[in-house]
Amino acid sequence: MLIGKRRKSTWFSRFARAVATAAGKPIAFGMATGILIVWAISGPIFGYSDTWQLIINTGTTIVTFLMVFVIQNSQNRDSEAIQVKLDELIRALDGAQNKLLDLEELEQEEITRIRKEYRRLAAQARSSNGRASDCPPAPPL
Repeated sequence: MLIGKRRKSTWFSRFARAVATAAGKPIAFGMATGILIVWAISGPIFGYSDTWQLIINTGTTIVTFLMVFVIQNSQNRDSEAIQVKLDELIRALDGAQNKLLDLEELEQEEITRIRKEYRRLAAQARSSNGRASDCPPAPPL
């Protein structure tokens, strides 16, 4: 069996997952919009001062900077999970080329070469009315 016991998540993974989930909810958008409205309304009170402008600039810069890391962590985890699932589908299908497993580990030039070959096969399949029996065999890798 390939899948073992679930490992305990690191504190950052748990934190990033929670922040990404919370940030993606409508309430988070509403809160951010509310903060901007309060800031805009307070402009005349503070005379549109440099400090007033600096508060929103600093706040948005800090939030953006930190969210980059949270979002990247979530995307990395999701991409890894999708790759494992795709690898399992390739491995489990009769006739699939197991050489395509871990394709994402190849250099870009090699991936581009393989992609061009599959585009050629797709064009051939379309020109033969898309019948599966008319599809040429997959390219050797």
